[in-house]
Amino acid sequence: MTALDLFAISSDQAGATLAAVLRSRLPDHSWAQVRRLIETRRAKVNGELCLDPARRLKEGETVELLARPAPKPRQAESIVLRHLDEHVVVVEKPSGLPTVRHPSERLWTARRKAIHPTLEDLTPPLIAREEGRRPRKGPLPRVRVVHRLDKETSGLVVFARTVAAERGLGKQFHAHTVVRRYLAIVSGFVPPQRIGRRLVRDRGDGRRGVTDNPNEGKEAVTHVDVVERLPGYTLLSCRLETGRTHQISIHLSSLGHPVCGDKVYSPAPDESGAPRLALHAAELGFRHPVTGKEMHWSMPPPPDLEAFLARLRGRHAD
Repeated sequence: MTALDLFAISSDQAGATLAAVLRSRLPDHSWAQVRRLIETRRAKVNGELCLDPARRLKEGETVELLARPAPKPRQAESIVLRHLDEHVVVVEKPSGLPTVRHPSERLWTARRKAIHPTLEDLTPPLIAREEGRRPRKGPLPRVRVVHRLDKETSGLVVFARTVAAERGLGKQFHAHTVVRRYLAIVSGFVPPQRIGRRLVRDRGDGRRGVTDNPNEGKEAVTHVDVVERLPGYTLLSCRLETGRTHQISIHLSSLGHPVCGDKVYSPAPDESGAPRLALHAAELGFRHPVTGKEMHWSMPPPPDLEAFLARLRGRHAD
């Protein structure tokens, strides 16, 4: 989303309200107009929408004024349910929606949580509706997190619904027997290969990265195959053997071929025109943690990535 202004809070501005800081940068706006900008979803603090004009800001926090209102929160109806039984639920996660809430957000008010919902928040109402429960009658079904996708990544996610399922799925993820295949669009050409570089939490600049030191970091393995060669880009199939944080993005960036739309690990500005991080969890498979039945789902790329692929393919005609 286009920003009209993006800046960091200085020591002189620390302690001021969001409305006061924005008014100082918009001298032609009245206090009422500034408050209206905030209340109509046009202000972000540290990348998150803020609707509170009275929020006190801290030094170093970033404030972003949007050119147009941010989209309203996704509702449960926007989540596609692929499988539901008494022990597990599999859903399709859209891009832009966090899988779970950060621990620091657990104490947020209900109103603030509603502004920034997660897949974990939106799935229980969908389960209740599917099971024919009357809305607002009794507690919502509980879901238990066993893995997650990054906010900008779309694709298939499984939640456990019972303790037995949580334990059973947890063992399969730990043993690396869960099938997880992603589609990634990267710059340049990447041949089929096994990437086995260890990941560290801090590569020296505060970001995660790779290391060749066998005594540092954690083992991480990604199996890469080519799905389609595009003009200047490659559509890859990436199968996770391990499931470290940001593993695919870090591994591909370490090869010099970052995922299109990657704003964190790309070593150079992204010129692909990707609408967001071009990463999609296309395949999920596991043994049912209670019945033992082999289960498998696949999901095609969502419309935004399909349109991006079509634009890249169209470069043949240029």
